[in-house]
Amino acid sequence: MTTSVERTTVRFGAVVPHMAVPDVVRTAEYYRDILGFEIAGYWDGEEVHHDPTRSVVFGIVRRGQASVHFNRGQQTRLPSRLADGAYDLYFDVVNVDALHDELRGRDAEILDGPEERVYGQRELVVRDCNDFVLAFGEPVQTGAT
Repeated sequence: MTTSVERTTVRFGAVVPHMAVPDVVRTAEYYRDILGFEIAGYWDGEEVHHDPTRSVVFGIVRRGQASVHFNRGQQTRLPSRLADGAYDLYFDVVNVDALHDELRGRDAEILDGPEERVYGQRELVVRDCNDFVLAFGEPVQTGAT
């Protein structure tokens, strides 16, 4: 029998999105070169490797605690077009203004921001190489109490 104490020990860590993209290597390299992620590895269907010239059906990129997984496949919807102002991925970050400077220096396609939103986040919005809209946000600092 499960006790109430055991039920309260469930904790979530991070959600790791899996995105269908037509070219895993191109996407992973974009995230590395433009967005500052590292390529954690590729999968060719049989083994993990780090060789972009080999067959690749799956890849992982990481930056800090954030990971994104890419699966080779045709996109079945237009990214972020399901609702006006929708984001495909949202990253919690610290120092969104410094990230803006970094991404601007790498020629990222910046769509908006950094800008303070009415819901208390300061956000930077970027479009990636597959037309996915990425938001990077942090809580607005309201001052010391």
